[in-house]
Amino acid sequence: MAEIPTSDYPTIDPTSFDLIVSATGLSASLLAASVSIAGKSVLHLDPNPFYGSHFSSLPLPSFLSYISSPSSSPNLYSDVEASSESLPEPSRSFLVDLVGPRLLYCSDETVDLLLRSGASHHVEFKSVDSSLVYWDGKLCSVPDSRQAIFKDKSLGLTEKSQMMKFFKLVQSHISLTRSGATTESGEEGGVMIPEEDLEMPFVEFLKKQRLPSKIRALVLYAIAMADYEQDNGDSCKMVVSTREGIETISLYTSSIGRFGNAVGAFIYPMYGHGELPQAFCRCAAVKGALYVLRMPVIDILTDKESNKYIGVRLASGQEIFSSKLVLDPSYQIPASLSPRETVVSSNLSSYVAKGVCITDRSLEPNSANILLVFPPKSLHQEQSTAVRALQISGNVAVCPSGFFIVHLSTPCEDAALGKEYINSAMKALFNSRELPAESVQAQTKEDGESVEAPTQEEGEAKPTLLWSCSFVQELREASYDGAVSICPMPDANLDFRNILSTTRKLFQNMYPGEEFIPQNSAADNIDDDADEGSTE
Repeated sequence: MAEIPTSDYPTIDPTSFDLIVSATGLSASLLAASVSIAGKSVLHLDPNPFYGSHFSSLPLPSFLSYISSPSSSPNLYSDVEASSESLPEPSRSFLVDLVGPRLLYCSDETVDLLLRSGASHHVEFKSVDSSLVYWDGKLCSVPDSRQAIFKDKSLGLTEKSQMMKFFKLVQSHISLTRSGATTESGEEGGVMIPEEDLEMPFVEFLKKQRLPSKIRALVLYAIAMADYEQDNGDSCKMVVSTREGIETISLYTSSIGRFGNAVGAFIYPMYGHGELPQAFCRCAAVKGALYVLRMPVIDILTDKESNKYIGVRLASGQEIFSSKLVLDPSYQIPASLSPRETVVSSNLSSYVAKGVCITDRSLEPNSANILLVFPPKSLHQEQSTAVRALQISGNVAVCPSGFFIVHLSTPCEDAALGKEYINSAMKALFNSRELPAESVQAQTKEDGESVEAPTQEEGEAKPTLLWSCSFVQELREASYDGAVSICPMPDANLDFRNILSTTRKLFQNMYPGEEFIPQNSAADNIDDDADEGSTE
């Protein structure tokens, strides 16, 4: 961002607040809304000329500039590679999520918070048309309901029977758990899963149910959303327990049918995920939060005697004081003020490899918005993590009609290997004249046997890859010390559950005893103009 003369910055009045937030990402915006709703004064800043920080949705040229610029995102994005083709035109009509691929479950807590806070009045959603899994070189539907199982032509009668029996057991357990039952047998013949089975690895429970490998993969990676190969046993980086798997399946199945105009379990925000932090910023502004964009924090002020935090110095030269401060994860904090405690997170990898593709055609006829999962080993014999892909279309206003944006991601510790998985997924899905060499070559098993490059069903033309890029994002966790808190980076998950849990912990550590966005928060947010009190 070009340097702005000091005289051109606005003067902020008052100069003392309960909380200063320097970032407008989802976690920061939730904190600003929560603290404002609690009746405290909030100054919400962002060094960028747009809302959202690392959770924003940017026009394609701005997106590429943002992830490539060390000044805007020091050390957070690396290994950026873009195809040599010119950007599709009109390039600014393509809005790219920094958090992609990302979705909301219809029944998850993020949706509940949007409704509870009144932020839902500032954002609209479209449903995801279908969920697919890549299996044996083909795109197969994810049968996530009884009706879908019966209609699925890729499943044999035995597989359908096995899957129906499994889902019947899961639904029985969920129903009895919600009713408060604690025994293994329900009053009307229902069955609860024994406690010892709930504690075992989910993959072992699925094997115990005698489910074949394809159905295990569907359940583990396309419904329970496991990131890491679960058959690795003790070497698996994140073993999903049966309890955790059942909880995600419960969320998945309860999301289907929650909203009449949503055809499946997932929804996506119109204009991209950058609309979510903006919606919560509007709620905070209604409650009196002051907003100033293009205003970097250049220094942290401390008390000379105690060396404790007292305020910040802005790029304008103005000094603003507060009792608490929330910062972007890219901000370099002096060692004496560095937060001492890290909020518990599920991030086990250090990085997430990502890809963004623009194509000329949908991956599946008659479907515009599609979630696709590549289970471990489906692309590469050494592939130890699932690769997720999300296709979004012009009907969510992120690209012109006739184009599609496809986001891909996989957690990784080695950037080169993560990007290799992403490039292999691109090759499996699209026709392109320009693909990185390592993703085009046939892979080789340990015994030297060649593994054929994945292909779609014969006769199905692949979409053409018009433009693509890949990059690596560092995963940074939230942290706090009571006065200075650091927001988390977007994680490698499909949804925002972990981000939300982390944000709640930050809020509770900052303001013990206060309720995080109370139930009645929406009442005063409906008719007010949230743009009041903002400076851009």
